[in-house]
Amino acid sequence: MTVAEIPSSALGPVLTAAAWRGDRLMEGQDWVYELDADQLAELETLGNRFLEDDPDLRFVQAEDYPLVACADAVKAWREDVDFGRGFVLVRGLRSDLYSDALSSAIYYVLGLHMGDPIRQNEMGDLLDHVYATSDKTMDDPTAKSSKVRDKLVYHSDSSDIVALMCLRGAREGGLSCLVSGAEIYNEILRRRPDLAHLLLEPFHWDWRRQDAEAPADTYTSPVVSVEDGVFSMYAGSLYIVTAQEYPGVPKLTEDQLEVLRLFDEITYEPGMAIAMDFRPGDIQWLSNYAALHSRTEFFDWPEPQRKRHLLRLWLSSKTDRPVVQGFGKNGVVQHRAAHRDGVEHPDARFSIRTMSVPRLLS
Repeated sequence: MTVAEIPSSALGPVLTAAAWRGDRLMEGQDWVYELDADQLAELETLGNRFLEDDPDLRFVQAEDYPLVACADAVKAWREDVDFGRGFVLVRGLRSDLYSDALSSAIYYVLGLHMGDPIRQNEMGDLLDHVYATSDKTMDDPTAKSSKVRDKLVYHSDSSDIVALMCLRGAREGGLSCLVSGAEIYNEILRRRPDLAHLLLEPFHWDWRRQDAEAPADTYTSPVVSVEDGVFSMYAGSLYIVTAQEYPGVPKLTEDQLEVLRLFDEITYEPGMAIAMDFRPGDIQWLSNYAALHSRTEFFDWPEPQRKRHLLRLWLSSKTDRPVVQGFGKNGVVQHRAAHRDGVEHPDARFSIRTMSVPRLLS
C-alpha cells in the first residue's frame, strides 16, 4: 500500500488508549500489576522445573509449561500491550532471592506465554543482557546501547514486543522512560498536518550500527503504519540519520528532515513520557508498535555482582496485528527455530543455564 492509496481518514488522530500522556498516567497506578502469592508460587515452581529440564530454547513451547494461577493475568497483560496503552509493569518476583538462572527461567516461561521469542543478533541469542561493560557514550559508533551507561534516545526495537526484567538496579539513574507513539503522531497532526503523511513513506534505517554482523548496511521501513484502521509506529531517528552515511541511500528531503526534527522535539517535551525506576523482579512488557522507549544515564556500583543488570526478550506477538508489509524489522528478524542460512553461529547458545550469563562475563 502506498501513501496515495491510504484514505484521508487514516491520517486522522488516534483516539484509542494507545494515545496517552505520561504526566496523566503517573496520576494513577493502573499500569502496574502486582503478582499474588499463588501466582508467585506457580512461577517459582515452573522456573525450577524449567531449569531441571534445561530444554532447547529454540523449540520449547508454552504448553510444555502451562499456567493456571497466572493464566488470566497473562491474558490481561497481552490485551494491555497489544490493544490498550501498549505496556504493563509486572511486579512481585523475588529475583533478589533467586539465582540469575532461576530468574531467567521464570522470565523465559512467561515470555513463551506472551509471545514467541525471536533472535536478537546474528549469534542467535534468544535472551540478551543489558549490562554495562564500557564507558563509551552513544556518540561513539562502536558503542552498543545495551553495554554502556549513557542515556539512550527514544527508539523502537526489532520485535512486536520487547520485555525487560530487572535483576539488579543501578546505584543511581537508569530510569526506563516510555512515550506514546500515537500521541506524538497526534501532536504532529495538530502542528504540521502537511508533513504527517511523510511518516508513512519508507525510510532507510542503519542495520549495521544495530548489529555489527548484519548481512546488509540498511533495511527500509516507514515510521508509521496504518493498516485496517490500526495505527503502529516504528521510530528512532538516530538510525535514519546514520543510514545516510552509506553509499546508495537516497538523501533525506528537507520536508523529511523537518518532520523527523518535529517528531523528536515533541517526544522530549515535558509531560509526554512516563519514567519508572525498576526494582529487582520487575518485568516491563512493551509493544514496539505503541510506545517508544529510552533510558536515562546511570551510575553503577563498583562490584560486578551489584551492577545494573536487566534481561531482555524480543517476542513475536500472539495476536495478528495488521501492519504494512516490511514494517519495522519484521522482514529481517530471525525467528528462533533456525538461522536464516541454516547454519548456526559457532558461539550460539540455547540453554537457559548458559544464556543466563552475559556473554562478556562468561
